[in-house]
Amino acid sequence: MESKHYDVFVIGSGIAGQTAAKICAKNGLKVAIADKQAFGGTCAIRGCDPKKVMLQFADVLKKTADLKGLGIKKVPEISWKDILKFKDSFVKKVPKETEENLTELGVDLYHQTPKFKSKNEILVEGKLISADKFVISTGLTPRKLNFEGANLLKTSSDFFNLKKLPKSAIFIGAGYVSMEFSYLLATLGCKVTIIDRGEMALSQFEPFLVKKLVDKMQKSGVNFVFEAEIDSVEKLRKNYRVHFKQKDKIKSIKSTVVFNTSGRVPATNLLDLENADIKNDNTGVLVNNYLKSNSNKNVYACGDVSSKSLPLTPLSGLQGYIVGNNILKNNSKKFSNPLVPSVVFTNPNLATVGLTEEKAKEQFSAIKVFKGDASHFYNAKKENADLYAYKIIVNDKTKVIVGAHLLSAEANECINIFSMAIHQKMTTKEFKKLIFTYPSFASDLKSMLKDSD
Repeated sequence: MESKHYDVFVIGSGIAGQTAAKICAKNGLKVAIADKQAFGGTCAIRGCDPKKVMLQFADVLKKTADLKGLGIKKVPEISWKDILKFKDSFVKKVPKETEENLTELGVDLYHQTPKFKSKNEILVEGKLISADKFVISTGLTPRKLNFEGANLLKTSSDFFNLKKLPKSAIFIGAGYVSMEFSYLLATLGCKVTIIDRGEMALSQFEPFLVKKLVDKMQKSGVNFVFEAEIDSVEKLRKNYRVHFKQKDKIKSIKSTVVFNTSGRVPATNLLDLENADIKNDNTGVLVNNYLKSNSNKNVYACGDVSSKSLPLTPLSGLQGYIVGNNILKNNSKKFSNPLVPSVVFTNPNLATVGLTEEKAKEQFSAIKVFKGDASHFYNAKKENADLYAYKIIVNDKTKVIVGAHLLSAEANECINIFSMAIHQKMTTKEFKKLIFTYPSFASDLKSMLKDSD
């Protein structure tokens, strides 16, 4: 069997793995990288980037529908085929460009998932390869569901390759992905149902705003089924039927396609980590603050598969940077969770940063909550939008802003302002001294703190 040795072997070609590999290669180390899927990672090929390309067409339809009769005579017709073609113009070039960039740096490429044979050896493409350091950056994979017919479900990756707009769709799980895809499909005319075992969608967001978003989506045609357990899925002649239990009764819904959007788990099951004494659990590969494996000193993990990360692209890049530098100089960079805003790209956007009210109550002796419906604000009225709301959390003792939660057409941008304010530990008084452009959604942010000092 052919054998080879590298200074660094990276498993996974997303932003985390690429970043670590490039840092090592640019500093003269002999580097290889492997991925069983197209090089470039989930975000660029089958995640956030293509999703945003597609969602904007739903935004156009919603915007024109809101203004119909007020200057818009006719809502435009959308071509699903052309949407996919435009999306592909971004996606299809990624693997080739990624491979070319890595190759130019002298990085060897492998197109298969490696399997660990020992603490410093892997088997990939029929070759036994050893390395001084390994970097695991395999990201997340769809959670496997265990019921009859689970093999019939599509995943979020499949969504991007639907050849035509389905007449109906069911999403199992009410997280980011299902909410965004449901908004897209429903706006384009598809009949959508979301089934979830919980009491409400988006459990990590503020319930006050989530309920408003769910109510809005229901009015737009999305059917929500909460506190329901999937019993089975069966294939019909043209469609699928999902059977679920709700309040001790078995019910069923039929649709053209069914998606598993119940969440994603660390993609480690194919790596044979036990052969290399690499400890892991449901949070990912267990690492210390230097992103080094707790059980194998020659292994690092970064990005979504790391136990110290969250499934957010900015964190993946940061962790890849830290790992690359720690390989060059042991323990030179330490990871600590930064303040990271997050957005659900429905319309309106649901955005969050910092603490929720529940978490703030656990951390501080007294808090002040500013929340309300802002649909009477100028920016909502000029767009004829009936949904605009907010919730801002403040440490009442220090008056420092500690959490912000927005539901608006431009919450994805405005949340960044609150992110900077929280990072700088700004008080409400300091924040209200800031000057923003007017009229803009940013100019509304101070009004949300109108009762503060």
